[in-house]
Amino acid sequence: MDKIVLKQGKVMNDIENKILKLCKEKNAIILAHNYQRDEVQKIATATGDSLQLARIAKDSDAEIIVTAGVYFMAETAAILSPDKKILIPKLEAGCPLAEMITKDDILKIKEDYPGYSIVTYVNSTSEVKSISDIVCTSSNAVNVVNNIENNNIFFTPDRNLAQWTIKHSDKNIKFWDGFCPVHQRIDPKYVKKLKKDYSGSKFVAHPECSPEVLELADYICSTSGLYKFVSESEAKDFIIGTEKGVLYKLKLENPDKNFLMASDDLVCVNMKKITIESILEALEKEQYVVSVSDTVRERALSAVEKMVNIT
Repeated sequence: MDKIVLKQGKVMNDIENKILKLCKEKNAIILAHNYQRDEVQKIATATGDSLQLARIAKDSDAEIIVTAGVYFMAETAAILSPDKKILIPKLEAGCPLAEMITKDDILKIKEDYPGYSIVTYVNSTSEVKSISDIVCTSSNAVNVVNNIENNNIFFTPDRNLAQWTIKHSDKNIKFWDGFCPVHQRIDPKYVKKLKKDYSGSKFVAHPECSPEVLELADYICSTSGLYKFVSESEAKDFIIGTEKGVLYKLKLENPDKNFLMASDDLVCVNMKKITIESILEALEKEQYVVSVSDTVRERALSAVEKMVNIT
């Protein structure tokens, strides 16, 4: 079999060749989250954050979408693309943050806080989205909240993104006590040490980080915003406050810049459950199919579309 060379000049190995061949034969694409393994991002048709990937899936002519991410991302793709076969290579690739709130929790919030609008982070299950008023992302949470007519907001499930939003809103915002275990590992003391050791460096943090960490950040943004900021900045050293998978693209696009992780343990083990071997098996067997019931899908889609209309 002929070797296939990627645009960045890296030669495909046998497994990667098989994957690309199957994608062509089955009219499939591979969408990898920015936190994925380097080799998964390398073979992906496209990389991005969760909502970016769902939109790519929706706009694609592909019949099969392989979601190289965690389960809620595959569900989001299924919500936006009910006519396509959505696959996830590992069923056990879940998101701890998304699992910190359930449909029953949302129903209890509605009971305890009547008249509040439920704003739910996209890092949530399809069932939770389906009974929320509107969905948001890490990059548009402030905009979504500030453009809702209701002054009373209950934000789920991420407490840190909620508190970041509160700092930029005059609204009455309550929030659920969920969090991302990876971003929660960042110690502000360690960040302070890095900033001292590397004077002139820029600390870029994801809004899922704790308020204490965000206070130290030079720039706070989603993963897509991170790439843009680094590429446009004149700084040479960057402290990265998010999952280490982003280093693959950062180094590829900025070979003359240096990157330091804000913690030695910024690894999402659930993301890393996806391997190129599991992607190959998913394509060969067309497993594991992720679907959402029509009722849940229609309600969740409504919450997503309200966000799109605002932003």
